[in-house]
Amino acid sequence: MVIEKGVHADIDELAQLYDDLNDFLDSDINHPGWIKGVYPVRQIAETGINEQNLYVVRLEGRIIGSIILNHHSEPAYNKALWGIESDYSKIFVIHTLVVHPDFLKAGVGKKLISFACELGKELHMKAIRLDVYENNIPAIKLYEKFGFNYIDTIDLGLGDYGLHRFRLYEKIL
Repeated sequence: MVIEKGVHADIDELAQLYDDLNDFLDSDINHPGWIKGVYPVRQIAETGINEQNLYVVRLEGRIIGSIILNHHSEPAYNKALWGIESDYSKIFVIHTLVVHPDFLKAGVGKKLISFACELGKELHMKAIRLDVYENNIPAIKLYEKFGFNYIDTIDLGLGDYGLHRFRLYEKIL
C-alpha cells in the first residue's frame, strides 16, 4: 500500500469509491450514517484535490482508501474545551476517511491514521482533531487505539439526516 496526494485524474475513481462504500453501508450496518448522494460525494474529492489536502491509498494502482487533512473545523468545534490551545494553522482536522468495502479490516484505516500522525509531526502540527458519529463504534475504537482523546459530544446540525450527536477527538502531537 502506498499513500500519496490525490490528483485530478483520481476524481472519477474516488467518486466511484464513495458510491461503492455508500452502497455497501446501505446494505449493511451504516456506522458513520453516510448517505449516497449526500456525503461523501464527488465534490468532496474535487475540493480536496484542488486544495491539495486529499491523500489516497493505492494497492496495485487501485485506490482503496482516502483521507482529507486540512485546517478547517466545523463551527461547533469552537464550543469544545480542547486539550491544546492553538489556531487551526497548526491543527490538522481529519475529514472523509474512507476505505473501499473490499478492503475493510485490511489495515487501510490504520495506515491512513498512522500517515496523518506522521505527516502532522513532519509538518510541526500541534494536534489532530476529528469528529465521528457517536454510533460509529469501529471508527471510535480505531481513533482511541491511536491515542486520540475524547473531548466532548456535540451537535453538528445534521439532525435532518438523523445524525444528532458527534464525538470530538484530539491527539496532541
